[in-house]
Amino acid sequence: MISLKNVSKTYGKGKTRVEAVKNLKLEVKKGELFGFLGPNGAGKTTTIKMIVGLLKPDNGGIVLNNIDALKQRIKAKSIIGYVPDEPLFYDNMTGYKFLTFIADVYNVELSGRKRIDELAELFELTAALPDPISSYSHGIQQKTALIAAMLHSPEILILDEPIVGLDPKAAFNLKEKMRNYCREGKTVFFSTHVMEVAEHLCDRVGIINRGELIAAAPPGELKNSPGKTNSSLEQIFLEMTNEADIPAG
Repeated sequence: MISLKNVSKTYGKGKTRVEAVKNLKLEVKKGELFGFLGPNGAGKTTTIKMIVGLLKPDNGGIVLNNIDALKQRIKAKSIIGYVPDEPLFYDNMTGYKFLTFIADVYNVELSGRKRIDELAELFELTAALPDPISSYSHGIQQKTALIAAMLHSPEILILDEPIVGLDPKAAFNLKEKMRNYCREGKTVFFSTHVMEVAEHLCDRVGIINRGELIAAAPPGELKNSPGKTNSSLEQIFLEMTNEADIPAG
């Protein structure tokens, strides 16, 4: 469960002041696969960084599975798996050493470390694990970051543009993995610019624009709202965010 109550974040002062997120209220249930959509600069990444504890909101509250994420930061982070929009690594480590390090950070028991091999096989990364991360392509780095996020079987998986850079098979396997996570009663919250993925994969989507949440509903409900019959999620998104004037139908 993810609960955001009146969360705001502002950057700069005076004339350079920018309200990145404005009084955001959002509830994501356990077992829900939630897609977070918005144009560039809408506030998606800022919101995600506040949820995972990388940014402190100016005001408001964040609760993750009944844990106050602002007062119990370490406890909250222990139940999160997170992939940022630009993952960072210790480049001189091999992939396997890095993932073992992540397992140490999260106190993954030896019996659970077989997940490194299982997830590496799923994402066809086994052959690359002995190599230094500095030699990895962007796609292989993205797969490594995904494995690191899922290694400790977190209750909440938070992914910022996770499909970018993945080959079609890896993207398919990731989507299946995300859906399976939710079937297990866990929560997946991810941002994406790929409307087709959001439309077919998500239980609900939220649309943020200029720092404000302007919609949060199942894709089918948005598509069948008054005046939107037969519209695609992409058309609705563009109309709601004023990105284009595309007629429904």
